[in-house]
Amino acid sequence: QVQLVESGGGFVQAGGRLRLSCAASRSIFSITRMGWYRQAPGKQRDLVATISSGSRTDYADSVKGRFTISADNAKNTVYLQMDSLKPEDTAVYYCNAEYRWHDYWGQGTQVTVSS
Repeated sequence: QVQLVESGGGFVQAGGRLRLSCAASRSIFSITRMGWYRQAPGKQRDLVATISSGSRTDYADSVKGRFTISADNAKNTVYLQMDSLKPEDTAVYYCNAEYRWHDYWGQGTQVTVSS
């Protein structure tokens, strides 16, 4: 199993920046892929960005050029740097880990961007 603990959400004005952290309970070398998803009120949970064990990254079109996903293997932590935030980025952000054909989720962290 994998436990995930997110932190770093908050309230920011449009154009601002935040960094989310996701600490995993096991070495992220052993995790196939980790990522961030988000869910706005009344909407489905959508992919934001992923990073694989080979350090390949993928992003949703809506965040390309503004968000950056990275990993610190020594700390078993994945980060999501969010720059140039927009009100439409407001959502609960969830960390995800794909490990041994199972999906694991964190508890979510709220990000609110005011206009």
